Amino acid sequence: MSEERTLVLVKPDGVLHGHVGDVITRFEHRSYKLVALKMVQATSDQLRQHYAQLVDKPYFPRIEKFMTSGIMVAMIVEGTNVIEGVRKISGATVPTEAAAGTIRGDYGREWQDGVIRNVVHSSDSVDSAEREIKIWFPEV
Repeated sequence: MSEERTLVLVKPDGVLHGHVGDVITRFEHRSYKLVALKMVQATSDQLRQHYAQLVDKPYFPRIEKFMTSGIMVAMIVEGTNVIEGVRKISGATVPTEAAAGTIRGDYGREWQDGVIRNVVHSSDSVDSAEREIKIWFPEV
């Protein structure tokens, strides 16, 4: 087991519907440490870096439009095996597949336009976390 850092983004839908405090509380209840937190308005450049593997996909413009539609809250969360822990707390990517009791299961939903509004993003590996932290927290 090792101490890790991960990036969590509360997406525009999570901010719009007032779930920022609920998201933070879930991590604090697990005694994970919040080491950085800020409100951000995503830029196209940040999103193209963050979702580099998706930029050429036909659905990327919908992701970009959603992720730039409002303010997000970015945070760095730290703890032992925090990446796996945060992903379990977050739940499955598709809200209807996410278990009740997870962030996405409790607050996310699907919409007719096909854009997944699932409240949070969390890094999926140590490498992804370090790459993503540099995009959203260049000052750290």
